Amino acid sequence: MTSPTHRIAVIPGDGIGTEVMPPAQRLLELAGKHFGFSFEWEEFEWGCEYYSHTGAMMPEDGLQQLAECDQILLGAVGFPGVPDHVSLWGLLIPIRRTFQQYINLRPVKLLPGIESPLRNVPAHGIDFVVVRENNEGEYSESGGRLYRGTPQELAIQESVFTRFGVERAMRYAINLAQQRKGLLASATKSNGIIHTMPFWDEILRELGQEHPELEISEYHIDALAALFVLDPSRFDVVVASNLFGDILTDLGAAIIGSIGIAPSANLNPEGDYPSMFEPVHGSAPDIAGQGKANPLGQVWAASMMLDHLEHEEAGAALVTAMGHVLKETDVRTPDLGGSSTTDEVSDALVAAFDSITDPGVPT
Repeated sequence: MTSPTHRIAVIPGDGIGTEVMPPAQRLLELAGKHFGFSFEWEEFEWGCEYYSHTGAMMPEDGLQQLAECDQILLGAVGFPGVPDHVSLWGLLIPIRRTFQQYINLRPVKLLPGIESPLRNVPAHGIDFVVVRENNEGEYSESGGRLYRGTPQELAIQESVFTRFGVERAMRYAINLAQQRKGLLASATKSNGIIHTMPFWDEILRELGQEHPELEISEYHIDALAALFVLDPSRFDVVVASNLFGDILTDLGAAIIGSIGIAPSANLNPEGDYPSMFEPVHGSAPDIAGQGKANPLGQVWAASMMLDHLEHEEAGAALVTAMGHVLKETDVRTPDLGGSSTTDEVSDALVAAFDSITDPGVPT
């Protein structure tokens, strides 16, 4: 039987993105050799540096080029002098929307060897996932500004919630909850946002009636954010709109010890288009080129890509290797209180992966 080859679009991006991508590719190649698949890499040097030379975040046919690949592995995008809205709307959002990546999935899991900034959190005490609607909601293009630069200046930003968009995000979250502990929490603010949030709640209740086996709870976003800190162990699957999910997932990254280790998946669940996998952290230009970048977020994102490609055993092995390095060694980058370099962490991950997949290999 011929082993599959996956054509992966690689966009290292800016700053530390170019430094954390090679370790992830190295681990993916190693996983492929052990578990029987391979990769064909298509690298695209798009991002803010590309923008500084061309006036665009990617070429006009960039989306067509990406469409020819199976999946997209993204580094970090952003650089001083390029406004965030330019980088976001010039690259990430066109990719997410063109390829119907309507699910943003982020695990919030406390890895072995990492101490949460929260008090009295036991091992494995934080382990849930946030399902964020990724294509509409509060991040719409509907609105505008009038009378710029005058005392009468005004700005209008409209949220767009469609039954189609809300239902497909909620059905994904429901399916995920069925595979996990059967607990689903929804973020809302229907006491203050009078149209879109009651609409969100009504759809959740309609779908919930189809799944009496699930325990479904609704939380106002402010109370939910507090409970992420006060009682994170109560959660299993959390579903949220685009803005609420964006905020909650960064808070989730904080409670598991460092935003530098958190991954993110922008999914087209049906597989009609490529999905995109990236770390949550930014391009961190203040430490770029110093060898201090933490590659764990990019490696974890690579693990999520393996899961999406149905190489779950290989993906789990990468996460286990991360946990081994964090728990059994003192190899960690400065953001985790260590002094190791990006390359040293990469080498430790390779050694750990080898020892996991081939127990005869010493670490």
